[in-house]
This record gives sequence, C-alpha cells and structure tokens, in this order.
Amino acid sequence: MVSLSPTLQQRLRSPLAIGAVTVHSRVLQSPLSGVTDRAFRQLVRRYAPASMLYTEMVQATGVCHAQQLEKIMDIDASEQPISIQLFDCRPDFMAAAARKAVAEGAQTIDINMGCPVNKITKKGGGSSLLRQPEVAEAIVRTVAAAVSVPVTVKTRIGWDDDHINAVDFARRMEAAGAQMLTLHGRTRSQGYHGPARWDWIAQVKAALSIPVIANGDIVSVEAAVRCLEQTGADGVMCSRGTLGYPFLVGEIDAFLKTGTVPLAPTPTDKLRCAHEHLSLLWRYKGQKGIYQARKHMAWYVKGFEGAAPLRQQLCQIDTVEAGYALLNGAIAELDSAIAAVERPRPWPFKCNDVLPVG
Repeated sequence: MVSLSPTLQQRLRSPLAIGAVTVHSRVLQSPLSGVTDRAFRQLVRRYAPASMLYTEMVQATGVCHAQQLEKIMDIDASEQPISIQLFDCRPDFMAAAARKAVAEGAQTIDINMGCPVNKITKKGGGSSLLRQPEVAEAIVRTVAAAVSVPVTVKTRIGWDDDHINAVDFARRMEAAGAQMLTLHGRTRSQGYHGPARWDWIAQVKAALSIPVIANGDIVSVEAAVRCLEQTGADGVMCSRGTLGYPFLVGEIDAFLKTGTVPLAPTPTDKLRCAHEHLSLLWRYKGQKGIYQARKHMAWYVKGFEGAAPLRQQLCQIDTVEAGYALLNGAIAELDSAIAAVERPRPWPFKCNDVLPVG
C-alpha cells in the first residue's frame, strides 16, 4: 500500500512556487540529452498536463553562435510550463543565452551543474562547477540579473566521496539568486551507478529556504513516495525512469493529487505509445528521427513474450514504414492473445453438465 504522511500529503498537493512562477505539480520531467526533444515532451505532457518540462541541455556558447539555437526555438505554446536548461562556465555567455531562451518562451532558466559526462566537465560545465563554487556563484548571479524569470540550478551532492559539498554549494547557489535547486543524490564519480543517496537531499532541504527537488532513482510512484518521505523535498524530478515510459511523471503527479495509484499501462499501451513516438520523430525530424527512434523503441519494448526479437528488429529500422509494420504486427498479436484469454467458452454448458456424445 502506497501512502504519504498526512502532513506531507497536504503540503505536496499545493502548487510549487518557483520565485514568481507557480507550477501546479510537484513532479518535474528532467532534461535528458538526446531524449527530451519536442516529440518526447509532447507525450509526457499528455499524461502530466501541469508538470514542468525541460528541454534538452543546451550549451550557451552554441546558442550565442546560433549553432544550437534551434534547440530552444522548437517550443510549442502547448508545452508550457517549460524551462530551458543551459550549461557553460562563462557567465557572460550564459546570460546572453538565457535572454534568448526567455524570448523563446522559457518560464525559468535552469543551469546544469551536475552533468558527469567528460566532454561537458572538460569544458568547465556540468558537475565540474562543484569544484569551482565561486564560478558557479558568478554564473547564477549574472544570469539572474540578466533575465526576468526565475533561475534554478540542477546539481549533484559532490565531485566524489572525498569531496561531498552539497550543503555548502547549495547555500551558495541560493545566496547568488537561485530560486529552486534540484539535487541528484549521486556524486560525479558515481555517474549513474549505485543507489542515490537521498540522505544528502534531506540535509540540503533542511539548509535552504528555496524549494529543493529530489532527483535520482525516481523510477516509480512507490520510489517517489519513499524519497519524499525520507527527504522532505518539495517535489521530485524524473529522469531515466521515463525512458520508454513517458507515463511516469503523470502517474506520480496523479498520486500526489488524489492518493490513488493509476493503473499501469499494458504492453499494448506501451507499443501504441511507441508507435506515436516514432510518428512524431518522423514528423519533426525526418530520417534523422528514424535513427533516433531506434533507442526509444528499445526502451519501450520489454516485459512481454516476444519482446527480445522485436526489440532487435526495431533497433535496425531504416524507414518509418518498417517501424509501423513491426509495431502494428506486435500490437495485433498481443490483442489476439488477450482476446483468446478473455473469450467466453464456445459452448453453453456448466461445469457439472454432461457433454453430448457423438
């Protein structure tokens, strides 16, 4: 039985205030590079109509030089509330990119200070800023002064086990002008391995007056509830749990608002969602979208008989028609199997009746 304590339940049913922005959900969809594009966000939005969505992480330099400007321009009015996440180590470039992001409709600007990928940290962005708190403060202060929307920060608990500085770093971000902080409960050296250490999120929550959002291992309604109870956080952000499962943000949001866990999607539901995801990627990106769809199909197709060979085939599709044919065939097979199980017996006899001979 999944349940929240009455005090926490009451608090989490109220809107989330991020500075002057009010969001009517305590569950956020994490920015994910190569994932949270317009197609994916459209699916998440269907199941989570009030949650804050995030674009893919965008390098500020690329925005300023117009190389990645399309990533922040590809926002539809129906996607609000939405935030644009930026990364860089130069305050002036971050401020310039933030102004362009706001012009494209961003309701908040999120600054990535947690990405553990080498190509990001080597450039001084992402989680490398945990080792340069003065630079991180300057970035937040400069961006906050440059835009009229709230500035938020997403970070980790520290660089490695010997350098966990989550509480001090979070205090610095709040003092510099951040109006919300999302904390991933792992160090940079952990990457995505090992359990998220929610106890550090609890310590940061106790130290700050701005909202603190818990991130890491939020893979189900049950996990979200355990995390919220343990940390006292103001909400949760879903990341890898949404890969092939854009229902998750909406499921957690529905539970926090109603106290009821929604029915889980069936394998057929997931395949129909995969079909639509493929269609959206084709519509928005053409052939490039087909290639990107391969990884998404692999995430969707699991947990039912015949999933492994279907997944292998979908990971090799070159055309949208090939993907449709595979998914439609699998959906038809699953529907037939369900119908066979649920179909009434073809004869009207009771168990104790004597069947006719002949």
